[in-house]
Amino acid sequence: MILDIDFSSPNNLLVLIIFMILILASSVFFIWKRIQPNALVDQMIKTTQSWWVMCFVFLFAILSNTVITILAIALLSFVALRELVSALNINIDYRSSVFLCYLSIFFQYFFIYKGWFIEAIIFLPLFILVILPCSMIISTCRKGFLRSYSFLSISVILAVYSISHLAFLITFIHLDNLSSKSLLLFLIFLTQINDIMQFIFGKIFGRNKILPYVSPNKTWEGFLGGLLSTTIIGCLIGFLTPFNYYELIVVSTIIAVLGFLGDSFLSAIKRDVGVKDLGVSISGHGGFFDRIDSLVIISAPFFYIFYFLLEL
Repeated sequence: MILDIDFSSPNNLLVLIIFMILILASSVFFIWKRIQPNALVDQMIKTTQSWWVMCFVFLFAILSNTVITILAIALLSFVALRELVSALNINIDYRSSVFLCYLSIFFQYFFIYKGWFIEAIIFLPLFILVILPCSMIISTCRKGFLRSYSFLSISVILAVYSISHLAFLITFIHLDNLSSKSLLLFLIFLTQINDIMQFIFGKIFGRNKILPYVSPNKTWEGFLGGLLSTTIIGCLIGFLTPFNYYELIVVSTIIAVLGFLGDSFLSAIKRDVGVKDLGVSISGHGGFFDRIDSLVIISAPFFYIFYFLLEL
């Protein structure tokens, strides 16, 4: 079967909660627009629409069987890498090296699927340090080596290495399929709810900018409101995890902080290269990587390592 749904699992309770939140938000913003139309409510409606898209994408991946889930995450890496390579304007003369970057996705996720974690851990660092520069050196292109190598390296790190930690999590040897999917659902939901809460608190109460030169729309009020609400929500959905109460507070708080930093990190990259969004996959909200940056850039590797260390 493609879908691997256990209706007795706690995952389904959270799925129901997610849809109820989205339905409630869509209804509130629809009524708000009817009563008092303005630019803020229009932006909130577009944002809610992007949440619906991401919700269906992630839930399909999570509720599918393990093979389909890994393939979906690999596809996400491919889309993210394509968006990054296009936005960073890599020298086309290095197209053979770009092809190798795409090919690295296959090997990374194949190693993960087979449970060869040592190979998966060391493959991409060796690829970036040895295979990628060697392929570029033997290229006929003589200009822009350092720029292209730097951009390709960071693209592989962000789009392949970081995102692949989602697949690491669901193939963790100490977890059964249900437990791994629960942890993945916990991480994705908590990271996305942090984005939502930071956005809402920032729009309603935001006055003091936190990163005026990197991301002018982010405020201290939005960050702190998201941090507090994410920590509380993380404790409420702790039934998805094996963490105790104190571990839930720690991991939820750190996920909120790292989600903010991950989003800010990508904002700094986009501002440096002069682009607003990396793609146009989600109408009005850029590409897929623009929507999952807070999840995969720092949060996913941290969450996997956090659980791994607890299991030692």
